[in-house]
Amino acid sequence: MDTKFNKPKGFGEILDHTFSLSKSRFKDFFRILLLLMGPLYLLEAIVQLASGTSFFRAVGTGGAWYEQMLSSFEETGTLDSSSLGADVGVILVGLISLILGPVAEAAILFAIDHVRRNEEYTVGSVIKQAFSRFWPMIGSSILFGLIVFAIILVPIIIITLVVVIGVEIHPVLSILGAILLFLGCAVGVGLLLTRWSFYFGSVVLDKESPGMAKSWRLTKKRTWPLVGLYLVFYLIISSIGFAVQMTFGIILGNSVLLSIISNIATLFTTLIFSVGYSVMYLDLKLRHDADDLKEMIDDYNLVK
Repeated sequence: MDTKFNKPKGFGEILDHTFSLSKSRFKDFFRILLLLMGPLYLLEAIVQLASGTSFFRAVGTGGAWYEQMLSSFEETGTLDSSSLGADVGVILVGLISLILGPVAEAAILFAIDHVRRNEEYTVGSVIKQAFSRFWPMIGSSILFGLIVFAIILVPIIIITLVVVIGVEIHPVLSILGAILLFLGCAVGVGLLLTRWSFYFGSVVLDKESPGMAKSWRLTKKRTWPLVGLYLVFYLIISSIGFAVQMTFGIILGNSVLLSIISNIATLFTTLIFSVGYSVMYLDLKLRHDADDLKEMIDDYNLVK
């Protein structure tokens, strides 16, 4: 067993282990994502080319170079038959990626579990393992998505009612109350989603569907550190995505090449998040199993 998986890890240790695994196993993890998501991104590029989007550099009208670049993005939003076809193609690619994306993440999770056990694996073998859990993953993900939709929609409705009713009574107090209510709901929603978010690991590794109850048990007393880790990963991923879009967008405009570069950056950030999620889940399992063992020992001592 990999010694780094032997003991519970703190906040910084999880981040360190994530980047260490991402670096040492980068080739395998990136190949998994490239094999599953690469064809979709290629299809997206072909659709964009067929719709008339420039490959190397797309510029619009305007005098200065920055005006031309900005107008290239604005012109893409105009409605004509070619842009409509491109939009439909991109939407289809996005829908398919929602299906294959979890498979890629599951394959990385299986690969890291093999690393934890010091077992040999191949890219093909872990992808095959991921597909063996395809339907439970899809079903559980749909259920999780419905739960997310519900627990976000309810606070929105409540906050809207508070604002609409409160404006008639006292506009300033109603707005302040709505802001406080929004912040409280945001924290509550974040905590709930974190408690349930490890359903995916339960479905993939432990073969428990839908995995919500297992996730709830695993995250007991670890919710706030997990929220912090999610925020750190979000900031890292957002920063990389923003930097790529701004840097290459200035040079290339809204071109096919920019889309390809952005998609490659997405593969890289998905790799980091998938590894981080796997490390967090395996750390939770280690903590939970250790707690179960302690309870068994305590029960045995009481019986004696």
